[in-house]
Amino acid sequence: MSTKQLAGEDEQIVRRYEYEDSWVLAAELGFADEDIDVDVVGETAIVVADTPEGVSEAEFELPGSDASVETNNGVLTITVEK
Repeated sequence: MSTKQLAGEDEQIVRRYEYEDSWVLAAELGFADEDIDVDVVGETAIVVADTPEGVSEAEFELPGSDASVETNNGVLTITVEK
């Protein structure tokens, strides 16, 4: 397994994990699950969050198009099987 951690412009933590059979992106968004919407188009995940300051949008490039998406307590997890 390899791990990579990134901090975006707003200092939100994004971690990427690579396993033998999958690739996982985990991001602490800090918003309620019902305020987060994710669409996967091709190899791009488009994340839209309804925040108190307005709508926030981010895009993540994925290593494949067969992705599963989950949110739990403000944490977004995107898994792509190899």
